[in-house]
Amino acid sequence: MTTPSRPHSLPANSQVRIGHVHLKVADLERSLSFYRDVLGFTVTQRYGDQAVFLSAGGYHHQLGLNTWESAGGSPPAPGATGLYHVAFLYPTRAELADALQRVLRAGLRLDGAADHGVSEALYLRDPDGNGVELYRDRPEDQWPRTPEGGLAMYSRPLNVEALRREAPVAI
Repeated sequence: MTTPSRPHSLPANSQVRIGHVHLKVADLERSLSFYRDVLGFTVTQRYGDQAVFLSAGGYHHQLGLNTWESAGGSPPAPGATGLYHVAFLYPTRAELADALQRVLRAGLRLDGAADHGVSEALYLRDPDGNGVELYRDRPEDQWPRTPEGGLAMYSRPLNVEALRREAPVAI
């Protein structure tokens, strides 16, 4: 791959966004149980025992899972390239807290939880070892800024217990 002499930047008002993520998984039913039953995604279409497409909010799919090249496969070895994590944006702190409750109720362990100033994030692994981030953005007027007005994101511990208390039903 050659690098262009002058990089092109999308305009500030660009509507380009990530449409969906498609993951290779070892066991479709195991992964489906995680993304549907724990995280709450809805199945929109299924291709037999090889692929399933899931959605939040009625979109055709934000997430695809398949075993086309990975049935029975192993997670990538540490130190290998690949997906670091897929991030799911929750619209409110209460909905993020609800997701946290479902994760804990399923007996899953968090890899971490961080306050980034612009967002609050929970980190965990799916059944295939893929990194998953569940997060919510703060309103833009609350984002930390430098004196010049640039972003001043950080990574500090998130008070998970305080977040848990904001869930609609505590466990």
